[in-house]
Amino acid sequence: MSYLKKVGIYVFSGFAFFLMLSCEGMPGGDARKNPPNPELRVKKNLEEGRGFRLDNALKGARGGDFMFASANELWRASLDILDFMPLSSVNYSGGIIITDWYSDGDNLDESVKISIRFLTNEVRSDALDIKVFYKKCNQIINCKVLQKEGPLVAELKKEILNKAAIYKKEKKDKNFKEYKGSKKLSK
Repeated sequence: MSYLKKVGIYVFSGFAFFLMLSCEGMPGGDARKNPPNPELRVKKNLEEGRGFRLDNALKGARGGDFMFASANELWRASLDILDFMPLSSVNYSGGIIITDWYSDGDNLDESVKISIRFLTNEVRSDALDIKVFYKKCNQIINCKVLQKEGPLVAELKKEILNKAAIYKKEKKDKNFKEYKGSKKLSK
């Protein structure tokens, strides 16, 4: 027998053995505890976390749905407000934007770094956690980094929320116009 056939037999045997062992200790299929209708059994198993739907698993296989990032008003507003700064890390699914160190060019010994964490998708004042870090250097290797609560945090939050409110109103107006247009077409 060839080497590949032997390896295949061993792998298949190991897999079959593993399957038999994994069934041990699992509750048996008591017909009195399970509904006779297959759709109800599937629903019950999914609710209890004992299975998954292949059609749902295959939907995610084609890639993520990125529509949400462009539809989120807070996210768009934050990126628009920070567009003059280089970005170090942007993670929509993690809900965080971190800029790189930025200096306006007038004072090269001082730089600023901004971190925005999204706590909710709703446009409201407690939706954002903004942190501003200042780095002051006497020389290139002698730097001090401090987090400061100050007017910049409040100003950033105000600007982001104002822009997000504008985006939300534009979206609402657009949806209303589309709704009115579809009502005219259906008549």
